[in-house]
Formats: sequence, structure tokens, C-alpha cells
Amino acid sequence: MTQSKDVNEHELSEDGKYMRRIRSFVRREGRLSNRQARALEQSWLKFGIDYDGQSIDLEKVFGRKAPVVVEIGFGMGASLVTMATEAKNTDYLGIEVHRPGVGACLADVEDAGLTNIRTMEHDAVEVLMNTLPENSIDRLQLFFPDPWHKKRHHKRRIVQPAFIALVHRVLKPGGVFHMATDWENYAEHMLEMMTATPEFQNQHPDTQYAPRPDYRPLTKFEKRGQRLGHGVWDLLFEAKA
Repeated sequence: MTQSKDVNEHELSEDGKYMRRIRSFVRREGRLSNRQARALEQSWLKFGIDYDGQSIDLEKVFGRKAPVVVEIGFGMGASLVTMATEAKNTDYLGIEVHRPGVGACLADVEDAGLTNIRTMEHDAVEVLMNTLPENSIDRLQLFFPDPWHKKRHHKRRIVQPAFIALVHRVLKPGGVFHMATDWENYAEHMLEMMTATPEFQNQHPDTQYAPRPDYRPLTKFEKRGQRLGHGVWDLLFEAKA
């Protein structure tokens, strides 16, 4: 689900500097399994990117020129690995702060024999600010972020104007910001925020929400929710030049 709630939202000053950080996460480390610990030790050098505050060259990172998809908060990595397996001509960068999730993802990457995934264990906001070059990403995915459902916590929701500005910064013109949530109120919030941002246009203006694209796998949690009659809302917004 989410980036294990380890994303910070920032408020912008008039000159575009980030002045204040509002935490939209609670860090939950958890214990590493032997498999996760082994994957972190053995596979990080191949598939991990250390955050150092410097911009990276994605073509050098992946060793080729290909479309790039970034996912914020890949959880345990199952969906990310599935997408990378089914689209080997696309490169995937997953950002997650939950260390056991990173370990689980790396183990699955090794088991699947994939070469088109890289991971970062860091705050996604700082990665968007400092690590990813401008106009370098074809799609940015934010699936099932923490909805912070209590009204007094809504300011902690990651989809806010300052974050949307960062997403626009890294997306190529025509690139897509894909959000998904199983909280209707948060879907309405994201739709309101994105509709109010002139740098983006809704790819489904007639229906507002989008049908689930084939590339987004159904999670076990989502399938269980569907059986119980719970809804899921996808939003696809395209970055304007």
C-alpha cells in the first residue's frame, strides 16, 4: 500500500523554496526476515540506488534508453515486480522507506531474473526534488497512499499542490501521474487537487475517474475489497508541456 507512510509534504514559499515539512507518514520498520536481509546484503549493489542528494542519469542507471516508470510506496514490491515482468522494455524505479518491503522486493527481483528494476530506500519527496532529473519520467505511480481519513489529518495527505508541482517537474510532457485509492473521500480530494492544477489534464474528463489500466495488477487486498463491495478509484492525469 503506500510508501509505508514515509513521505513528507512541503509548503512552498513564493520563490519556490521548500520552507516547512508536514509529515504524512509514520515510519514502521518491522523485523527483517532472513530472506529479506539476505537480499538487501546481496542484491543492493545491483538493484539499489543510494540517496546522496545528487541528480542521477537514468540511462546510465539502467544501462539503456527506455521508458521509465516511478512508483512511490511499493509496499512489499509484488505489484512492481509483476509490472516489470510483464513490460521488460520499460524500466521501473521503486521508492519505499519500509526496509522489509525493500528487501522483499529485491528478493523477488532476483527470483524473477529481472534487470529492469531499481529501488531507493528514501523519502520520495526528496527523491523527486533532488535525484530525478526534470522531464525524465514517463509515468509516476502512487497506489493506495495513506488516506489520513480523519479530517484533522487531511493536511498530511501526500497529494497536495507542492507535491503535485514536484510530480510535474519530473514527468515528461505527456507523462502520466497515475493515482489509485480505495477511499472515496481521498479520491475526491485527489481529483479536486489535480483538477485545480493547470499543468495537468484529466485523461478521462467525461467520467473523471479512469478504469483500471491493464498494467496495474490487482492486489490481494483489492480483490478482497471487491468481494466485499468496496470501490477503488483510479485517476490518470497527463502533464502538459
